[in-house]
Amino acid sequence: MSKAETIWIIGASEGIGAALAVAWAALGARLILSARSAPQLAELAASLGPRHIALPLDVGDRTSIDAAAAKVAEIGSLDRVVHLAALYDPGKIAHLDPETAAKIVTVNLTGSFHIAQIAPPLLRNGGQLALCGSVAGYIGLPQGQIYSATKAGVISLAQSLRTELAGRYDVRLISPGFVDTRLTRMNAFTMPVLVTPETAAHAIINGLNRRGFEVHFPRRLTFALKILSALPYWASLPLTGRMAKQENPS
Repeated sequence: MSKAETIWIIGASEGIGAALAVAWAALGARLILSARSAPQLAELAASLGPRHIALPLDVGDRTSIDAAAAKVAEIGSLDRVVHLAALYDPGKIAHLDPETAAKIVTVNLTGSFHIAQIAPPLLRNGGQLALCGSVAGYIGLPQGQIYSATKAGVISLAQSLRTELAGRYDVRLISPGFVDTRLTRMNAFTMPVLVTPETAAHAIINGLNRRGFEVHFPRRLTFALKILSALPYWASLPLTGRMAKQENPS
């Protein structure tokens, strides 16, 4: 950063979002930190210093988002909005709870749509809006069906928004691989190229400061999955089938 920026991080209470907050605060940014957990946000903001604001919201509730956006508008124009909030519940489709699946869609996909609507008016001209997809959205992967589907939707949303807002705002897509967080610890398989939230935060900040549309990491994993997703179905589906058998050897 060439100057002190004002950045709104949504999904900041733990994991990648909290690590991003720590890293950006160390670089001199002024942060607005949002998530559902008010106590965690307040503790994080206090640990970073008095310049930073805890602003609880629920991305699955448009009324909550609109109320938070009105408070952010009073602060002044933002340099960046980074949206990371998500839910995850791995498992086969037949075993997933329908209500949980609906919540995942509401938070991950509809929530990203809400942020895509309310964020641009809060940004300065040329400001940056980053939505968080996932490498799980590149191709349907075993055990992540609803999550993968929502992240594929976020990728499509970011692509559309990039074109729609071209010349006015800098729309970015963040596509993490496996990051050691509370959500990924739900996985019952060995996660390849697992990275820490701090490593993820470093990759995101560096990527958002460079030109380009997508920030994806770790590249040993992301490039392999990009190649897999580019294959015709007759080639890619047997490969993902083998992955499913490795995760469920019975």
